[in-house]
Amino acid sequence: MRLKDEVILITGSTTGIGEFMARRFVAEGAKVILHGRDAERGEALKKELGEDKAAFCRGSLEDPTYPEKLAAEAIAAFGRVDALVNNAAITNRGRIAETDAAFFDRMMAVNARAPMLLIRALFAELKKNQGVVLNIGSVLAHCGQANMLAYSMSKGALMTMTRNLADSLGMDRVRVNQLNVGWTLSDNEYQVKLGDGLGEGWPERLPSHVMPMGRLLMPEDIAAAAVYWVGRESFPVTGTIAELEQYPIIGRYTNAEGEDK
Repeated sequence: MRLKDEVILITGSTTGIGEFMARRFVAEGAKVILHGRDAERGEALKKELGEDKAAFCRGSLEDPTYPEKLAAEAIAAFGRVDALVNNAAITNRGRIAETDAAFFDRMMAVNARAPMLLIRALFAELKKNQGVVLNIGSVLAHCGQANMLAYSMSKGALMTMTRNLADSLGMDRVRVNQLNVGWTLSDNEYQVKLGDGLGEGWPERLPSHVMPMGRLLMPEDIAAAAVYWVGRESFPVTGTIAELEQYPIIGRYTNAEGEDK
């Protein structure tokens, strides 16, 4: 078991990528602290994973006072925290015309401020345990797309924070790395694209240049990669931004000219 006896807090872990990480981490021997806003879903997942292997904390990361409370509850759950996965994120869309101050502030509060405050609140614990932070970012951090302006900016901020803290916390033996995730077929993403009018079964109709390996990334792919980064196998690496995508971020689509027309 690659994560035997590790205790890992995963924000936003009652659905999607976070849920798959929780399941995979437990399968690898870890204990997990689940987090989310849906108590019913969180308690059900905790029960399924086993109450000796999972705890659940309910709360909104939009509240600036909540990360400190979450950190305390996480430590209390199993007596320690060895790793923090900042996975929770708001993904609401908005072009520049739709991005007012309230929209922007909420996006930054959850996607950038909360991860920082959680690291701050857990710093002493992570230092004591030579722990690790894994931030779940997005390839959109590099420039994004027109209808995800605030989201892209928040993931860019997260990427800068990862590099900054990896540098500044290195002497404390606290490692900070990030996975920049590409297009991933979660249940939520499937429903979002139905709302965009793509129709049932849309993943099978995508052009090959967006999925040259024959399919989109799946949540379990991200969870599998995360095992290495939250565990001791990746020691002493810190400050790494790993792009989980099917093509180089620089040079995208260069081999797709004239195809899929």
